[in-house]
Amino acid sequence: MVTVDRLLTVGQVAERLGTGLRFPRRLIEERRIAFVKVGRHVRIRESAVDEYVSAHTVEPIVLRPTSTYRRAA
Repeated sequence: MVTVDRLLTVGQVAERLGTGLRFPRRLIEERRIAFVKVGRHVRIRESAVDEYVSAHTVEPIVLRPTSTYRRAA
């Protein structure tokens, strides 16, 4: 079975990322995200947005628990 990957407009990508329109346009201009030209229109595959988010996700640092003993004064 073939999964269809939706083509999103720049506005839909901006909404999905929670940004303004300028950010996805800049990603396209700087070729930092894959996009599709449909005539003079630009569309971004849903999977490309997911890949971009995954590639730029920063995992938290897990700190070791501190000792329950306190230092003497």
